[in-house]
Amino acid sequence: FGNTCYCNSVLQALYFCRPFREKVLAYKSQPRKKENLLTCLADLFHSIATQKKKVGVIPPKKFITRLRKENELFDNYMQQDAHEFLNYLLNTIADILQEERKQEKQNGRLPNGNIDSENNNSTPDPTWVHEIFQGTLTNETRCLTCETISSKDEDFLDLSVDVEQNTSITHCLRGFSNTETLCSEYKYYCEECRSKQEAHK
Repeated sequence: FGNTCYCNSVLQALYFCRPFREKVLAYKSQPRKKENLLTCLADLFHSIATQKKKVGVIPPKKFITRLRKENELFDNYMQQDAHEFLNYLLNTIADILQEERKQEKQNGRLPNGNIDSENNNSTPDPTWVHEIFQGTLTNETRCLTCETISSKDEDFLDLSVDVEQNTSITHCLRGFSNTETLCSEYKYYCEECRSKQEAHK
């Protein structure tokens, strides 16, 4: 398969994320869909879940082949970035689920069998990927001149935090959310002052 350590570590972590594993295995039990990255992942998770031995090796050949077919970034034998792969995989699965939901709406039926009464032009409903992994980060910026606070919510599927040796996740998150001063060329445009000002973010 080439150098797939990045892939193996992400797949193992996702398999041991129980809510994610249960959703992927439930997806496998749905009526057969055309092959995509999610169907290949569901087949792989099913093979792991139904394996008789407690230890062993299950080659993810079908999944890797599909991954390389869908994204040329992974179509080589070089080491890749696990974080980049995780983002790609979660976003691709969410896209597949949203596209399937859109198809079901166009056919006039929602997955639970109800007739669709929603507007087809509305923003896509969150998928189970979003329900499991998505959070909302609130960025607050306080102008140091007029003290006005503005806030902006951003959805995220992952946070990049600095990890120091022998530290806790709480410590990492505290470091991530430390206040920073915006000054010099990074000054903040304050709507109240109508000019760039120093601020705390």
